[in-house]
Amino acid sequence: MQAHGTVNGKPALFRTEEHAFTWREEDNDYSPTNGVDVERSISTENIITVLASELGHTLFYTRQQEDQDNSTGRTSASSLASIATAGLPQAVIDQYQPHANSQWLAPASESKTEHHVVVSTGSGTGTAVVVWEKLVQPLLDRLVSSDPDYHDDYYEVFKTTSEASVAELTQNVLLPKANEGVAQSILLLSGDGGIVDIVNSLLAGERSAAYVKPTISLLPLGTGNALANSSGITGDKTLGLRAMLQGTPKALPLFRAKFSPGANLLVDEGRREEPLHSVIEGCPVAHGAVVCSWGHHAGLVADSDTTEYRKHGSQRFQMAAKEALFPSDGSPPHAYKGHVCVRRPGRDECEDVPRSEHGYILVTFVGQLEAGFTISPDSRPLDGKLRLVHFGALSGQEAMDVMTKAFQGGKHVDEASVGYEEIEGLKIEFDEDDARWRRLCIDGKIIRVEKGGWVEVDTKVDSVVDLVCRTK
Repeated sequence: MQAHGTVNGKPALFRTEEHAFTWREEDNDYSPTNGVDVERSISTENIITVLASELGHTLFYTRQQEDQDNSTGRTSASSLASIATAGLPQAVIDQYQPHANSQWLAPASESKTEHHVVVSTGSGTGTAVVVWEKLVQPLLDRLVSSDPDYHDDYYEVFKTTSEASVAELTQNVLLPKANEGVAQSILLLSGDGGIVDIVNSLLAGERSAAYVKPTISLLPLGTGNALANSSGITGDKTLGLRAMLQGTPKALPLFRAKFSPGANLLVDEGRREEPLHSVIEGCPVAHGAVVCSWGHHAGLVADSDTTEYRKHGSQRFQMAAKEALFPSDGSPPHAYKGHVCVRRPGRDECEDVPRSEHGYILVTFVGQLEAGFTISPDSRPLDGKLRLVHFGALSGQEAMDVMTKAFQGGKHVDEASVGYEEIEGLKIEFDEDDARWRRLCIDGKIIRVEKGGWVEVDTKVDSVVDLVCRTK
């Protein structure tokens, strides 16, 4: 498709293709022999949005630059770029303009929503502040400054200073406002841990009859970003900004993990213990939206949760996995000892998993734990179905072969050694003396259970937040 218009005030010929938006700049005296003909293009994966302007439309996109100081070769945080156009093809406008009900575009004079931006400074490789300053803040300011009723406090920015910052913000600001019936839109620059902090803090407090669920737009800056990868948020290179403007809020399914009384949260790279936010009938409780695991997955997440490992991004998981599956002393990987039973849909009783030694026990709502790692191929975005993936004590190479197949579209679930099914609940009773083997992972958080302890997981939890996503 071709059309004539202007780009930044200069005549241009637009061409739209499947993977790129292209234009050819022409001077006013253009001809095939004496004109200036410069062709430029933007990958459709980088286009954030198209907004109306006085002269036509402004197209916003992400521009990535190589980070010259990074020996790993990874790119630096994207920055915001834009072009001013007139005569932009209607098909481009229709494809990229924001959703009419986007909470970040409502006129200030009409909006009854409070807007919060949470910048999780420690998530992933620590790029959240740079992403905020170079990409997100410039876009938000362009979005709201065109509103004649815009005011400086249209949104409030919170930058984390500790692991407890998001929980404290939720307890002191988000929950009280929600209980007053105030609609809140939260732009969260974080990994999965930011979501679980908000959810657990909301569930730990009392919710009034007037409670209004906050709406979260997630810009995935964690290491695995399972929730974003499984919810249509990362289907392009806009870091979730297109989903924020074009997505639809949907209830975020949650599970509850109830522990024996001695369970504690591990913090400060596993050096300290803290009590969990919630206690029910004397038992600590944690909630999650992504995964609860015991065995190799929980171990590698816990062992790689250090500043040094996090420098390697998602590679930290594979690095830790190799160390766990192929110990330096030549011994086999640890066989996790305990009793596991599952409650299947439509059944009240808990049925035993017929083994006492395990390698991998993982329940999840999501399809992908990281980009390309399809742990649960039958999962669909926010479908609320909890699925169990498990296998016994395998050799290091056997376990590695199974997990490699997860990178092949989830083919690991076809292996005879792997169990895979939908469940409604699960219970683990631990039979390990060493505390290292009694660690569980819930959405990136590590919880250690006392000797002889247990955990029960179920899905009998009301959703307390909506997640903006692009589901089909």
